[in-house]
Amino acid sequence: MKSRRAFRGEAGYGRGMDAPQPPFWIMPADAGRATPLVFASPHSGDVYPQDMAATASLRAIRSAEDAAVDQLVDCGPGHGAALIGARIGRAYVDLNRAPDEWDAALIADAPSPRSTAKALAGYGVVARLAGDGTPLYGRRLTLAEAQARVAQVHAPYHAALGEMMQAARARFGRAVLIDWHSMPVRATNGAVDVVLGDRHGTSCEALLTRRLRRLFEAQGLTVGLNRPYAGGYATQLWGRPDEGFQAVQVELSRGLYWDEAARAPSAGWKRCRSALRRVIEALCEEARAS
Repeated sequence: MKSRRAFRGEAGYGRGMDAPQPPFWIMPADAGRATPLVFASPHSGDVYPQDMAATASLRAIRSAEDAAVDQLVDCGPGHGAALIGARIGRAYVDLNRAPDEWDAALIADAPSPRSTAKALAGYGVVARLAGDGTPLYGRRLTLAEAQARVAQVHAPYHAALGEMMQAARARFGRAVLIDWHSMPVRATNGAVDVVLGDRHGTSCEALLTRRLRRLFEAQGLTVGLNRPYAGGYATQLWGRPDEGFQAVQVELSRGLYWDEAARAPSAGWKRCRSALRRVIEALCEEARAS
C-alpha cells in the first residue's frame, strides 16, 4: 500500500485521472501499532475528471464535498487505524451509494432503477444535483456514461476497502469501519456537533456506539444518533457484526472547523482537529486493548 501523498492532487475541474494511479489513496497503519480499525473518507475527494462535462459552476460542484475531513482524521494510521480516502469528487460518483442506485431523472436508459429516497431526491450514485441543490448537467446522461464512472472509481475503491476489512478480520478476528463524513450546520440546525450512524443499532455492537459517544462528549461535543444520518452504503455493506464486521458512520458538523462561504478552514480548525486526535488516539488504544 502506498501513502496518501502518492495519490493526492490539487483541487480542480476538468483534469483527467492521473493513470495509472487509482482514484483513491491509502495510508496503512504504522507497523507494530495496527488495530482492527479501518478509517475511510469517501467524500473528501476534490478531483473531477474531464469527462464529467458538468454545466454547474465549480463552486456548486464542490459543495457536496466533505471538505478536508481526510485531513482531520489522517492521524489515524499513526495510532493504528489504516485509512483510505477518495481522490475523485463526490459529484462525479458517490462512493457511499450502491453501485446500481440510479436516478432515473438523470440516467436516460437506467434499467429498473433502485427508487431510494436519495436517488429520487437527485443524489444517486451519479448525482443529478450539487450539494447546494444546483443542477449539475444541462442534459441527461446515458447509462454507459454512468456505468463507466462506477467501473473506474466506485468499484476499485470498494474493492480496496474490502481488502482492508478482510485483512483486518483475518488478523484480529474482527474489523471495524469508521466511515468519516461532514454535514452542513443546517442538517441539525446547529443543535448537534456529531451524528453517529449505526443503522439504528444493527451495524455494530452497542458497545462501540457508546464508546464513540463517550469519547466525543469528553471533548465537549454534542452527539446525536442516527438522525438525520443513520449510515449509507458502506455502513450497510460492512455492518455485519455476526460475521466479524462492524461499521459506524461519523458525521462532523462543518461549523466546527470549516468556513463554507470562504471554502477554507475556520477559526475552529485547530480546536476541532485537536479534539479529533484525542478521540482517535483513545479509540485506537481501546481497540488494541480489547
